[in-house]
Amino acid sequence: MELKKSEEVLAEVHRNCQLALQSISDILPEAEDTDVREELMKQHEEYEKIGGKAAILAKDKDIELKNPSPIKKAMMWSSIKMSTLGDNSRAHIAEMMVQGTVMGITALKNSLSSMSKDYADEEIKQLAEELLQSEEKFEKTWKSLIA
Repeated sequence: MELKKSEEVLAEVHRNCQLALQSISDILPEAEDTDVREELMKQHEEYEKIGGKAAILAKDKDIELKNPSPIKKAMMWSSIKMSTLGDNSRAHIAEMMVQGTVMGITALKNSLSSMSKDYADEEIKQLAEELLQSEEKFEKTWKSLIA
């Protein structure tokens, strides 16, 4: 297994936040349930906060972060619009958010577990772990809204 550099882990944190922010922005207009809208906005703020920390760390450490491609964003947008067209219920939106959150958790855990222990940047590692904790909390929240 190839060990990941701290820069790659920071790039994963950034990518994760950017995709989550995009997904939430795409889902928000479709959500009519007040509790769902509030949770989406709360999570959007959390992703913005962590994404901002990632950008500052990248700047301080002279690391270039890339945003998801416009094609990736367009594919997400169309997938979300098609999925909510027939069903924009609380449970369906919560299921969509669980799926996205689980993908983020998996990517973060893979990045953290394959991070080179010898050269791990402690600030980057802590930020990735902070995002992971937030994602795990979000997953529990969304699962509770499905029932």
